[in-house]
Amino acid sequence: MPEGRMQQPMFGMGHPTPSENQSAARKHFVAAAGEFVGTFLFLFMAFLGHLMTVTTAGDSGPNQTLSASSVVYISLSYGMSLLIAAWMLYRVSGGLFNPAVTLGLVVTGNLPPVRGLVLFPVQVLSGMCAAAVVKGIVPGDIAITQTTLNPAMTVAQGFFLEMFLTAQLVFTILILAAEKSKDTFIAPIGIGISLFVIEIAGVYYTGASVNPARSFGPCVASRSFTTYHWIYWFGPFLGALVAAGFYHFLKFMNYEDANPGQDSAGQDEDIGAGQAEQGRRRSGSRNRSGDKERNRGSHEMDRMGSQGRDVERNGNGYGYGAPPRSRDGTGSGAPPRSRGSGRQVDMDGYGGPPRL
Repeated sequence: MPEGRMQQPMFGMGHPTPSENQSAARKHFVAAAGEFVGTFLFLFMAFLGHLMTVTTAGDSGPNQTLSASSVVYISLSYGMSLLIAAWMLYRVSGGLFNPAVTLGLVVTGNLPPVRGLVLFPVQVLSGMCAAAVVKGIVPGDIAITQTTLNPAMTVAQGFFLEMFLTAQLVFTILILAAEKSKDTFIAPIGIGISLFVIEIAGVYYTGASVNPARSFGPCVASRSFTTYHWIYWFGPFLGALVAAGFYHFLKFMNYEDANPGQDSAGQDEDIGAGQAEQGRRRSGSRNRSGDKERNRGSHEMDRMGSQGRDVERNGNGYGYGAPPRSRDGTGSGAPPRSRGSGRQVDMDGYGGPPRL
């Protein structure tokens, strides 16, 4: 294979379709592919870390609950996995990996409803695949990764805790990624750390799902559902709506005016702006000077052209006036016409052809 083809998409066997010629369905397909891969990688790594932590834990909390060290390791597994997966694929699909996040972005107008309908089932299916692959390739019971309530928690408590935890995650994504600013390109770091903090706060009590696809996958792979599984769907969805409502409130109130200048780089940026303004002024001054020179040259050329036209009208090619004509029609400087010679004298004094 020629060396140049190795650097081309699909080894040069085809040509990518130009962006302006791509259909909406093709773009949805590409985004869905990126979302499937991203959700799979995020949950696959997280499930592996979760399963390893619980399987090898040397201690446990009261009533066989998770110990503090296990909570930290599980939180790191989910937080860091989301950080890396989102950073890899946010330019392809947006890096949502969560039906609740998808709902929040659609409600706030940051994601078209059609795209949301495309990504929703892809995320759920990808979560199922990640749990199934973990179950098939490593020892241990995949049911360990299910989200369950602490024995001391009621269903209502678990529902509202999931709501608040999801609200923080969705609002983090809205304000760091959907709301464009100078730090948008590092939004995956803030989102991953946010999920880490959420897991620290909620894993011990509810499993800190904050993601219906994350809870649904292990249940399908283990073929077991708790009677309160519904809280891991409706709790995150309600949390997404709460975050979206607060985001709408901030946008309606023009939150930028409450604390202006947060995207400014400070004195350095002001100096740079001043230098740019001075450069524009100097450039404008040079342009005006050049315009004056061009105008002066244009006037000079017009004057010279006017003189040339006068010369043409007067019959002298050097800019001087032609001699005045006498009353008999001959110029004072030209030889008189000879009536008997049979020759016509032209205006420059040279004999013309003989008149027959």
